[in-house]
Amino acid sequence: MSDAAYPRPKHIAPEEWQARTELAACYRIFDRLGWTELIYNHISLRVPGEPGHFLLNPFGLHYSEVCASNLVKVDVRGHIVGASDWPINPAGFTFHGAIHETLGEDAHCVMHVHTTPTMAVCCSDEGLSFTNFYAAQLWGKVAYHEFEGITVHLDEGRRILASAGGKPVLLLRNHGPVTIGFSLANAFSLMWLLNRACEVQLATLAMGRPRAIAVPVLEGCVRDSLNFNPKFGAGQDAFDAMRRLVDRTDPSYRR
Repeated sequence: MSDAAYPRPKHIAPEEWQARTELAACYRIFDRLGWTELIYNHISLRVPGEPGHFLLNPFGLHYSEVCASNLVKVDVRGHIVGASDWPINPAGFTFHGAIHETLGEDAHCVMHVHTTPTMAVCCSDEGLSFTNFYAAQLWGKVAYHEFEGITVHLDEGRRILASAGGKPVLLLRNHGPVTIGFSLANAFSLMWLLNRACEVQLATLAMGRPRAIAVPVLEGCVRDSLNFNPKFGAGQDAFDAMRRLVDRTDPSYRR
C-alpha cells in the first residue's frame, strides 16, 4: 500500500513515523485476532533514535481506533512527551517502563493481553504445559510472577522484571501474559505462539491428561522454530502477512 494517502506529519521524524505505523498496525492486528480487552491492555514500542522514549496506546480508545498519529509518546516513567489529546492507562506502563529501561534494545517491544486461554493458564497452578506443538517452541523461554493486584506501583514493575529473569515470556499469575521482543514482530510471534499453546492446552485438558514430550525433543523444537529463525524473518514475515490483511480491510491505522 502506498503511504501517499497517509502522509507523515512534518513534525514527526521518518523513523518515528515508521514505528508509529507499525505499532498502530499491530493494535489493529490484535483487534482482528480478538485479543482486545475493551480499552485496556498495552503494546509499547521503543522510539528509534530517542533513548528513553516509547509509544503506547491512548487510554480510552478501542484497539480498532488506534492509529499512527494518536499513539502517545512517553518517557520511561510514563510521563507524556510533547502533546497528546489522550492520557495513558496508569497500569499500562508500570512494568513496561521497568522492562524497557533495564533491558534496553532486548526489550524493543513489550506486549500484554488478557485473552481467555492465556489468563486461564496463568490462573492454574501448573502454568504452561509443554505438551503441544506450540508450547514446545517456548521451552526454556517462560517465567512467572506472583499476583500482587493491579499493576500501578513502580516497585512491582521492578519485581516483575526480576521475575522475568531474562526470559522473553512472562506469565503474571492470576493475571495474564507479557512478551518481550527484540522487535515488534518478535514480541508478536511469542504472543501468538503462547496464545495458541494455551488454547490447545485447554482443549487437551477438557479431553484428559496431556501426553508428555521428551526434553530433547522440546529443545529441538526451540532450535528449529521458524518463529525465531532469521532466515524466515524471525516472525517478521508472519507479522507482515497479518498487516496486509489489515491493509485490505481498513488501512486507516496509517493516518
